[in-house]
Amino acid sequence: MNRLINDIQQHSFKIQSEDDLQRIVDAIGERKVVLLGEASHGTSEFYTYRAEITKRLIEQKGFSIIAVEGDWPSCFEVNRYIKGYDQTYQNAREALGQFNRWPTWMWANEEVLQLTEWLKQYNQKHEKQVGFYGIDVYSLWESMEEIINYLEKIKSPDVETAKNAFACFEPHNRKPENYGVAASFLSEDCVNEVIELLQKVRTNFIHHQSEEATLNLQVNALVAANAEQYYRAMVQDDTASWNVRDYHMADTVDELFHYHGDDQKIIIWEHNTHIGDARATDMKGEGLVNVGQIMRERFGQEQVYAIGFGTHRGSVVAAIRWGEPLEVMTVPIAERNSWEDLMHEAGAFNKAILFTEDNKHLFTKPVGHRAIGVVYHPEYEHLGNYVPSVMSERYDAFIHIDETKALVPLKVGVEMT
Repeated sequence: MNRLINDIQQHSFKIQSEDDLQRIVDAIGERKVVLLGEASHGTSEFYTYRAEITKRLIEQKGFSIIAVEGDWPSCFEVNRYIKGYDQTYQNAREALGQFNRWPTWMWANEEVLQLTEWLKQYNQKHEKQVGFYGIDVYSLWESMEEIINYLEKIKSPDVETAKNAFACFEPHNRKPENYGVAASFLSEDCVNEVIELLQKVRTNFIHHQSEEATLNLQVNALVAANAEQYYRAMVQDDTASWNVRDYHMADTVDELFHYHGDDQKIIIWEHNTHIGDARATDMKGEGLVNVGQIMRERFGQEQVYAIGFGTHRGSVVAAIRWGEPLEVMTVPIAERNSWEDLMHEAGAFNKAILFTEDNKHLFTKPVGHRAIGVVYHPEYEHLGNYVPSVMSERYDAFIHIDETKALVPLKVGVEMT
């Protein structure tokens, strides 16, 4: 591993201030899709570094779409706030209060609050508006409610179709696992209802409307259709449900381009496991795809730039079980000979590597690369938190923060222990 450490030392550069991130922005060039990862959903520096890169891409490169690993309805409320569509929210804290589904801390946190206020101020000063959108698949019931409310508001004849679809899901008490079991094993699914709804929305609402109403309606319908498929697959096949989810996120990106124009540029914030090309990891052998792979396939590798993030040690916000109160946990020192360990051994400071045609061949040896989820058990991370990865194929660049700290939640609808 000494050779790899030497190669890291030769081809990395220190990050001592935000200005050092400019080298990465310059390397992005004129690409239209930039993917910004994170090794956890609860690390402050991952959010703040991504925010700084995002600001520079907006100001210097003309990016105008931010798509994140979050629910469409909640993120769209933030979008409405930063674009001034209404005066419902007096500040970013109130807008972020709409993230009320666990894990709320992913987007309802102080780090995102600061970026939200910056976006609000930017949009007030510029004619070209920047949007903030959620591309995840989980918000089935919320998206159905959004569809019904809007169709009732405009007195659409399709409202009954939407209500029929909603009624099909209602017996499951908003519990995805209940629907998944009923659909998979009892043949009690809602496939026909959501497909009919999606088709009618696509057919009857083809014109742009004020405040992105058409986009909002169409993506909520897409969420309903794909969430049904996701929850049905969830109880039978983890591979199938993962792929449904990532194809949905990629399809939502396509919807954003279709609505705003193919000449736009988009920034995608997601976990490393979604934005780092799956073909460069052991995910490929399991039949898994991800957003990073799909973006490269759809837009061409020369139009896509993926940046991974990692840390050697620190603290993180996570929970011991799904739905449990969040905790500030210790992130242990990286496992020996993992990517994070090698980055640390190359110098105990923050740094970045740009993988280029000149140096890619030096980083093709598969190494373990740490991934932390919203559910985390630090004491057992050596059993499954390291993903074998060819780093120079998985990412176009990598940012290493040697010691990180937990982000600061806004405590919206959650308890801390």
